[in-house]
This record gives sequence, structure tokens and C-alpha cells, in this order.
Amino acid sequence: MPSRKNVQNTHISEQLRQLHGALLDIVSVMNRPQRDDVLIKEAGIPLDRALFPLLVGIERFGPIGVVELADRVGRDYTTVSRQVAKLESLTLVKREGSAADRRVREAVVTPKGKAMTDRVDAARDRFGRAIFETWDAHDIEELVRLMRKFADAVTGDLPSVS
Repeated sequence: MPSRKNVQNTHISEQLRQLHGALLDIVSVMNRPQRDDVLIKEAGIPLDRALFPLLVGIERFGPIGVVELADRVGRDYTTVSRQVAKLESLTLVKREGSAADRRVREAVVTPKGKAMTDRVDAARDRFGRAIFETWDAHDIEELVRLMRKFADAVTGDLPSVS
């Protein structure tokens, strides 16, 4: 009896390749500075494009240290430190001692910064609704469920491979 395992492994490998390609497409679109410009304009916020992902990251993941934030946005921590200082001077974020380690200063969003990210969320909602307006509600629910499941899986440690 011929083995189906090889055929199934080939199929899974092809699916993984397609998934990786789709993720690369999504990430490349999300990383385009022009997309940030459009979102900033739609939100009606006066924020430099370089500071935009940092403010959103601090709001989503804060309190957060500069090293972790730099890692999340793929920038050098010295650059991110200067940019967070700029956000602080604009009173969009503040830095405070970490509850876990007082030697570490973490950035947290201020009420002014939160108001700005709320406007970004509203703009993102308008764009998302336009993208999904022709989708079936069940498909959207499944996409959200499966993306969360996938995100939870990939943010953990890599599985051992034998």
C-alpha cells in the first residue's frame, strides 16, 4: 500500500509556502511608509511618520521598554530612544520606572497620546470596513479566529523539529 504521508507532507509544505507568501505580502504593505501617511492623514493627526508606529506600539504593548519596542519595530534601540524622547516632548508618552525592575524606564501612552491612537483606530476601522465589505461575516470571524490562533502560536518558542 503506497504511503499517503509523503503526499500529505508535500501538500502541507506547499500550504506553508503560500501562507508565508501571504504574510510577506501583508507585512510589506503594512510596512510601506506611504500607508502610514494615508492613515495619519485619514486620522487627521499631526504626527511625523517615523513616530507613528512607535506611538501605536507604546499604546498597544505598553508599558514597554525601548529595547523591546525597538525589537518590535525593527529599528536600532538608540534611534528608538531618541524618537520616544520626541514623543515624550510632545506629551504623547511618558516614561516611568518599571514595576518589575526599577532600573528600567518604560514608555506609557498619555491621555493625549491615547486620544491620538483612538483617532488612528477609527481611521483603521473605516479602511477595514471598506476592505471587508464584500466578505461574508462568517469568513471574517474565521479569519480573525485563525489569525489570533496563528499569532499566539508564532509568538511562543519555536517547536523542536526532529
